[in-house]
This record gives sequence, C-alpha cells and structure tokens, in this order.
Amino acid sequence: MLALADEVRAALADGRAVVALESTLIAHGLPWPRNLEVGRAAEQAVRDEGAVPATVALVDGRLRVGVDPPTLERIARGGFLKAGVADLAPLIARGGNGATTVSATTFAAARAGIAVFATGGIGGVHRGDSGDVSSDLTTLAAEPVAVVSAGAKAILDLPRTLELLETLGVLVLGFGTSELPAFYTRHSGLPLEHRVDDASAAARVLRARRDLGERRGVLIANPIPEEHALDDALVARAIDAALADAARAGIRGKALTPHLLAAVARETGSRSLDANEALVLSNARVAARIAVALSDGR
Repeated sequence: MLALADEVRAALADGRAVVALESTLIAHGLPWPRNLEVGRAAEQAVRDEGAVPATVALVDGRLRVGVDPPTLERIARGGFLKAGVADLAPLIARGGNGATTVSATTFAAARAGIAVFATGGIGGVHRGDSGDVSSDLTTLAAEPVAVVSAGAKAILDLPRTLELLETLGVLVLGFGTSELPAFYTRHSGLPLEHRVDDASAAARVLRARRDLGERRGVLIANPIPEEHALDDALVARAIDAALADAARAGIRGKALTPHLLAAVARETGSRSLDANEALVLSNARVAARIAVALSDGR
C-alpha cells in the first residue's frame, strides 16, 4: 500500500538525502493555479539543495511517496480530501484520493525511511477550545521524523501548542532562533530551550537522538524570512476577524483550518499568501540542507 517513486526508492537505497513534502498545502492551502506553482517550486527548492523531493499523497487508494508532474497537477486541481493519519486506512479501503496533512505525511515518511519533512506550519491546539487538538502533535510524538516548519499555524493557540509538544516529549529545535516562530511573523515571545544555527548542527542533534534510540519526532522551527514577514498587528486583526467569521458560520473540525487561512488571506489582501509561499520554500531549502548533512555524516 506504500508506493515509493523510483527516484525516491533509488535515493534511499543509496543513502542519499530525501525530503518529504505534504500535499494538503497544494490541495487545500492555496488557490489554483498558485498551489501548483508552489508545489513545483518546493520540489525544485529541495533539488537545488542537493536532495530528492518526495511529495506524499493518497492516489487511487495507494499511499504514494513521490508523485510525478501529472499527479501533482491532479492534486492541485482539486477533488482530494484532506487526509490525516486516521483517514488513511478508510481511503485506501475504498480506493480514494487524499491530500496528506502533516500527520499523514509524517506517518508515510517514517514508513518509507525518510528522516526529514518540510511543511509550512504544523497543526496544534486551537484557540478557545483546548479539546480541539491536531493529530499532528501526537503523530510527531510517535514517529522519528524531523519536521521543518515555521512553527505552528498562527491561527492556533501557540502557548498551549508549545506546552503540549513539551508534554508529549517532542523536541522543538529553533533554527537560527531562540523563540517559537509564529508562522506569518518571526516572533511569538515563546522561548525555546534549544537552538541550532546551521544544517550541520541540526544533523548532529538528529544523529545523537538516533544513537540514543529516541523514537519521537523533532519540530525544527525555522522563522519566515525577515523580508517576507507580516506585521504583527495586521496578522492579529486578520486572525480575530477570521475566527469570528468561522464562529458565525459554525465551521469546526477539519474544515476550520482551510477556512481560517482563506479568511486571513482575504483580510490581508492576499499578503498572507505571499508569506505562506515564502516560508514554505524557505522550509524546503532548510530541510534539504539538513537531509544532505545527515546523509553525508556532517
């Protein structure tokens, strides 16, 4: 049921660097055709740094690790359900299509033997109701994959998300930062205990964890590039308006995050889409550098 693309399989067999990429961003995170452009650009960013990209998606009942260009475009054009790790088996059983979230992509990467995964931002604890918690967090606690992201999505309750990561034993490692990034902005005011400043240092941490037999994942928090970061006040106003809109519409569960991100894009005049693209590509480049350093033993 796990189908590796030939290029991915060959790279893993040779011990070369591979970076997993999610497909929910392509199917649900950005509008057409920008979603396809960003999906292609993320794969190219990984290649430019010397690693092999492996976009993960559930296609016609098969969990594919690495997709070809026509399939990437098919995902971008729509019709793929948002699929977390709990959705994989039902979709496989009925031969369905799913765009994998952080949890499902992390699960697939671990099964394929891929150690590094790049995304935009992870899910976490939603604001207001601490019972609404993304399975991204529990999957990170269960799978030995390093996830490079710009922190957790800014629409979430970041303090509670960071606290739960600590409770679950997930190492949060700042990449060139000593505080948790806030997705669209570089600062949250939430300090991190551990940081690294380059890919080789990150790889040494990951190698030490492997040698210790540590089976939990790592969140590598890479801030959005400074030139693309949004104004804190603008983001706060946009999120407040988006949350109010979702409450009026009674939107919750899996539909909430895509709705909030789209609402924030409207509130910011699409500046959040530019920021989202910039941070995704930055994370893909950093993840590839770490994967290369890990495979080279640096």
